Amino acid sequence: MTPEQLLAKLYELRKDFQDEDEPTDPNYMALHHAFLFISYNMDGFKKYCKEAFKSKDSPAPPTT
Repeated sequence: MTPEQLLAKLYELRKDFQDEDEPTDPNYMALHHAFLFISYNMDGFKKYCKEAFKSKDSPAPPTT
């Protein structure tokens, strides 16, 4: 799974928690700000993913 695919999944999860009636839901807020931070720092996220996925202590990247 690429960093772009991981970010797309985070976007999907964020949308699942979005509630127009409760815009300050803590789950949505956490996912929303994580998504924004990562999307604005893609170079750093790509570097992190490269390092994390080659670490023996890290789970293997998903293949989907």
